[in-house]
Amino acid sequence: MPKKIYNVRLSQSERKELSHLASTTKGAPQKIKNALILLAVDRGEYQETFNTDERIAEILDIDRGRIYRVKRDCVEHSIEVALTGKTEERGHHPRALTGEQEARLIALACGNPPVGHSQWSVRLLASKVIELRIADSVSYTTVSRILKKTRSSRG
Repeated sequence: MPKKIYNVRLSQSERKELSHLASTTKGAPQKIKNALILLAVDRGEYQETFNTDERIAEILDIDRGRIYRVKRDCVEHSIEVALTGKTEERGHHPRALTGEQEARLIALACGNPPVGHSQWSVRLLASKVIELRIADSVSYTTVSRILKKTRSSRG
């Protein structure tokens, strides 16, 4: 499936503000580079020539994917989001298990393994957590990550 094409159209005041930001030496390098990207991809009435993403990537020595993300963020959100790369959707994900559930998992892992097994595996622990109704669902990678943070032995 081809990527969407995002056309960035900047007003004269936006171009002036981005030009000022791009010409300063103070500030986050990411923000300055993203300002340069926005200026280069502008398709507004104040832009005389249009550069391709490939050409912009070559000039700024960056990946074309970054250009795509900056254009997408500018069109779908705002110029500020395009400059910083921070949207509300990105960021913190809620924990898969609460502290109490993690403690019960660790206690289970420190205990004796089921009959027929010499030690606990993360997949076996994940299925046992669901079986004992410690949690409704949990992946074995979550179990692995939790156990990695502790100094527990799986039997």
